[in-house]
Amino acid sequence: MKRQLLEQLLAARQNRQAVALITDLATGEQRLVPRAEAGNDPLADKLDEAFRFDQSGSHDGHFVNIHNPPLRLIIIGAVHIAQSVIPIAQQLGYDITVIDPRGAFATGARFPGISLHAEWPDEIIPSIGLDPRTAMIALTHDPKIDDPALFAALKSDLFYIGALGSKRTQASRGQRLKDAGFTDAQIARIHGPIGINIGAKGAPEIAVSIMAEMTRSLRLGG
Repeated sequence: MKRQLLEQLLAARQNRQAVALITDLATGEQRLVPRAEAGNDPLADKLDEAFRFDQSGSHDGHFVNIHNPPLRLIIIGAVHIAQSVIPIAQQLGYDITVIDPRGAFATGARFPGISLHAEWPDEIIPSIGLDPRTAMIALTHDPKIDDPALFAALKSDLFYIGALGSKRTQASRGQRLKDAGFTDAQIARIHGPIGINIGAKGAPEIAVSIMAEMTRSLRLGG
């Protein structure tokens, strides 16, 4: 690999930018294609699938090596459902961040080994950063905590945004977001009520439904 290409690859990793290193198997020539520009590449269809499924391999005389940033999950609300979501998400390869300004909830005893932030979402999210390999779920039922996080989420390229609550809660949330200047299309990005409808009862089953919906968005879009 040429030095300039290596430096570009390392910079992409540092900046959490998804890229594909494409090698022509006949000539050995290499090029680096950011995911944001993959639609203009001759291998566009293959690249789209490869990025979505984290799958490197040979395509049409080229070897495509996918370099996706690690998956991240930002959880708003250090609540009992979060405690059930975390072990499933960790098994699926997510780095977890929990944000809850209520210090009594966001404790190391309740969330051992997890990155915890006892600040308001709008105070900490800018330093964390939001990108297409990150998901966010809002679980507090408290608009004072959830809404600022959703404001940031809807202005970002997160691949999944979910919010806990009933259809009535979601309708009220949608109206608040509309009053704040968000469009119907933006608000529709929020999966709410959160999770695939599997008739889930209790925190562990709700966690399964959330992670199933998140996985569908990651791999299939939407």
